[in-house]
Order: sequence, then C-alpha cells, then structure tokens
Amino acid sequence: MSSPSSGEQYEEEEDGVYESQAKRLKPNAAAEEGEIEYGAEEGENHREKAVIRSGGFSGGDAGGSHHKVSVSHVVHVRGLCESVVEADLVESLEKFGTICYVMMMPFKRQALVEFEKIESAKKCVTFAAEEPVFIAGQQAFFNYSTSKRITRPGNTDDPSGGNKVLLLSVQNPLYPITVDVLYTVCNPVGKVQRIVIFKRNGIQAMVEFESVLCAQKAKAALNGADIYAGCCTLKIEYARPPRLNVIRNDNDSWDYTKPYLGRRDRGKGRQRQAILGEHPSSFRHDGYGSHGPLLPLPSRYRMASRDTPELVAYPLPQASSSYMHGGNPSGSVVMVSGLHQQKMNCSRVFNLFCLYGNIEKVKFMKTIPGTALVEMGDEYAVERAVTHLNSVKLFGKRLNVCVSKQHSVVPSQIFELEDGTSSYKDFAMSKNNRFTSAGQASKNIIQPPSCVLHYYNVPLCMTEDTFVKLCDDHEVLSFIKYKVFDPKPSAKTLSGLLEWECKTEAVEALTVLNHYQIRVPNGSNPYTLKLCFSTSSHL
Repeated sequence: MSSPSSGEQYEEEEDGVYESQAKRLKPNAAAEEGEIEYGAEEGENHREKAVIRSGGFSGGDAGGSHHKVSVSHVVHVRGLCESVVEADLVESLEKFGTICYVMMMPFKRQALVEFEKIESAKKCVTFAAEEPVFIAGQQAFFNYSTSKRITRPGNTDDPSGGNKVLLLSVQNPLYPITVDVLYTVCNPVGKVQRIVIFKRNGIQAMVEFESVLCAQKAKAALNGADIYAGCCTLKIEYARPPRLNVIRNDNDSWDYTKPYLGRRDRGKGRQRQAILGEHPSSFRHDGYGSHGPLLPLPSRYRMASRDTPELVAYPLPQASSSYMHGGNPSGSVVMVSGLHQQKMNCSRVFNLFCLYGNIEKVKFMKTIPGTALVEMGDEYAVERAVTHLNSVKLFGKRLNVCVSKQHSVVPSQIFELEDGTSSYKDFAMSKNNRFTSAGQASKNIIQPPSCVLHYYNVPLCMTEDTFVKLCDDHEVLSFIKYKVFDPKPSAKTLSGLLEWECKTEAVEALTVLNHYQIRVPNGSNPYTLKLCFSTSSHL
C-alpha cells in the first residue's frame, strides 16, 4: 500500500486529510444459506456496514476529543502505517481487554476494533488520550466509533465469528488472482481445504480452512496485507456458509482434498500445480516471474509443522502479458455497446478504458452503430474493465461492457465516424498507456467510477479558472469543488482533485478531457493532463 510518487503517476490523496463528513459504506449483501456450489460466478458482495465518523478527532493529539462521541464497544483507529495487519492491532491493544472483532480499512489506513467489554474500549481511548499508543512502530490515534457493534457477514449470534470459511475481498486487483496465488498466501498460516474465486463484483474469494483456529490465524495474519507491493490488498471477513462445495478444479476453484476432481487442462505450457505438497514458488507462462518479496508471518500465527517455511514466497507480477510474450491471450477483447454516436470516438474510448489496462486497438463496428471492440493488454484488464464500467451511464446512454468472442481486433471495414475521425485506431505504442511495465502498473490504483477525479501532470500555472474554461471549451459540465495539493519545492507539475455533482458528469469529463494537451507560453513541449477516479467519494 505504498504511496505513489508525484509526476505522471497516481498520487495518493494527502495522508493528513481526515474528512469531517460522516460516511456510510454500503451494507452487506445477503448471502445464500448453507453450502455454496461453484458453477459460473457465485458469491457474496460483502462490504463494511460500519458508520465512520471523523469529526470527533482533533488535530494531532493521541486521544482526540473523544468526549464528542458516545462511548461504544467499537474503537475507531486511524493513522496506521501501510504495513499494518490485523495481528498488529490485536498485539498492541489486547492489553486493554479481549478483542472480539477487527475490521481493516487499509486504503484509509484505519481500522475498527470491537472489544468484548465496553470497559476495555474506555481503557483504550482514555489511555491513548494521555499516552501514545504505537502499532507496528507508529503512533496511532483512537476514538469511539458511532457503531455500537461491527456488522459481520457471518453468524451474528456469535461475536467471535467462529467459522472456518473466510471471505477475502481483493482491493485494487492490479494483477491476476488465481487459486494458486491464494493457496500460496494462505496455506503457510493454516491448512487450506478449498478455494472458490468469484468475480461478479470485483475480485472476491472464499477460502475454507481445516479448522476454525486456522481461519482465525489466517484472518489475523493476512487481513490488511498486500499480496503484491502497493496492490491486491486483502480485506478479510468471516464468510456466512459453513463449508464450500467445489464441483471442479480449475483456476477459479479447487478442492485440495480431491485433487482429481473435474480435472481440466489449464492451457498450453501451464504446469500442473502440486495439491497436497509444498506449493510451487513460481508460475510459468502466466505473466509471473520467479520469486517476489518475502513476507514474514508473525510467529504466533505460523503453523506448528516444522516443514512450514517462515517466509511466504509470492510470485512476482509482471506487466501486461502481451508485452512479455508478444501474443494475445484468449479473452483480451471487450465489446462495448451503448456508445453515443455523435460524442464518442476511438480516442475517447481509450481515455476511459485505459484506467483498467493497456489498450492495443479500438474499432467501431460499422454493422452495429454505437458499438466498439476494444483490444486490451490481457484478459485481466478486460475483467477489470467489465467489473467497473459495465452499466455506467455516459452521455445519456448506459454502457454494456462484456467479453468479446474475438481474440483480436482486425482493422477491417474502416469508415468515418460522425465527428470526422477514423473508426479504427491503434494505441499499442501510445505513451498514455499506464500498464506498460511492472513499475508503472504498480502506481495505478484501480477504482470504480466516482464523482471525484484525481488530476496530475499539469503545469504550475494551471488554475481553477483554467480548468473551468477547459470544461466550457469542450462542452462538459464543470466541477463544483476544486482542490490542489501543495507541490514540493522542486515540483514541475501540479496535482489535485476535482469533484462533480454526480458520477455521470465526472465520467463524461474524464472521457473528454483525459490526455488533453496543455500548452504553456514559451513552453517547448505540451503537458498531458492525466485523470483517473479518486479514492475519495467527496471533497
């Protein structure tokens, strides 16, 4: 969860910003009772239901003005460092009393901690008001939460959430997540029996462990951790079903107690992974390298077996596979319908879809007006685009985004669009592609469309009035709030945030203005305006 640097990168919003407006996150979706059968795409869409109120904190004192919020079993923790996992919170705070649940909010560097007794929560907040409390070596700040209890997706009658099945939500899934990756991550902490991955609403997975104790250890050790540096962050909760029912073994589901269940060929060059023995430390022909960074597990959460390594070797993610292997994997073309025929062209399709992966080619279909084929860098970019852009409203029409049966886009039947531009354009060598290397790709934060846009790489002379004029000139609705981040003394560009009245207006502005060339007087080269969706929902 490292913060990207400035320049032509995505800059994380200021660490010190702590919004005074209360936010309510979407409630958990109901899950099916009993077993889950994995067929096509099955699962739950669990999200935190807790209400987060930040107005109760003051400036920088450790305790803040905790008297402004009523006493609660739940303590709101902020100011956490990037590497904190649930185990660090438990280790630092269990001295105040028994902790029955922890909810991590890694991108906000915050967490909710529920104590069993309200006296324990009082001790924690009162102590932090007088003495600094350090978590993973960094001082954290505490206040009571406005939530009296943390809502669990599992059995609400059991506050400890005793279930051996965990629900893993992968936030900012920049790289492919398969059963092999999750097995490598989870099995060193507790023996994994079954894994099911579903991608209906982002990337989520259910992992069934051998016992409740193994699941508890895994949640504590991995909740809030990054699978890869700066991305693929794990948010872990107890799942509702007591066990998983896997009907076939493949990339998205695996029963490790039945290694030959529905055995299928994984494709040319793919090596069959070990099921019950040591997990392979590398993947081949799948966009991975050999070894990635080693993640040390807290000693109290390691398995008791002498053969279990103390370090988990994660595969190293690479850039788009089309750049690595020179080929187009199956499913790397997306079909987009519902495009406005007068206002959309190849460049504007690129401006929107490039946020989720490299764009190779864009072609509008002559036989189906308002429909385009977009060839992306790999099938994982297509997954991200479908997840975040399907059903988005753009210029009064709702987009329908799905995986195409085509393996590549062929430049045939080229014609002139209504704005006079070509119906086909090749973007393979475009400098505006944002996933051309592993280093560049890791600086992108994959976000769904929102009403706040993050802008960067604009000249120092750029002002709010300049942005307003830019919107007017391109006939898009102007923003309602403007914010510029304080530049470093040596900075040559500015960055900041723009908020629109609604999400649709922000999407339209990004589609039109992204990659606009800003020329300055006496400047040799223009500045390329870069836009992306912000992690902030409001300014």
